[in-house]
Amino acid sequence: MALTPERVDLAEGRIIFNSLKKRRDDVFRSVPVPSDFLTRLELTFGLRQAQKRPKKNTERLWQWSRVRGWQIVKEIMQAADIAHGPHRTPKGLRHAYGINAIGKGVPLNILQKWLGHAQLTTTAIYANAGGKEEAELASRMWD
Repeated sequence: MALTPERVDLAEGRIIFNSLKKRRDDVFRSVPVPSDFLTRLELTFGLRQAQKRPKKNTERLWQWSRVRGWQIVKEIMQAADIAHGPHRTPKGLRHAYGINAIGKGVPLNILQKWLGHAQLTTTAIYANAGGKEEAELASRMWD
């Protein structure tokens, strides 16, 4: 919710997040994002121009509260017909991101960095995928 133009690295294709769980203002993590997402951010918010102006560079892109952001994510997930349950929350979305990354072969240490986990053992939980993800991993092993 606190994303500002200065935290979007268009050249490197990354968004820089403040790691809020660290309880410090000077701990950041850099996460690569798809180029089409960055293009949409640029078109919507004029990031290149905002990055050139010091005052605009530090203004939040979205003026919503954290609660409103949570509500919007829930509304979108409901509209997408995602079944009711703990996975239909922002935390569920984060968990799906972790599971998908493991399924796509992202190494645990890289995912740890992207998710901002202090301990690799926390990230390793995502490697305990089951069902479809486990079957897909097994099939890749034998290819």
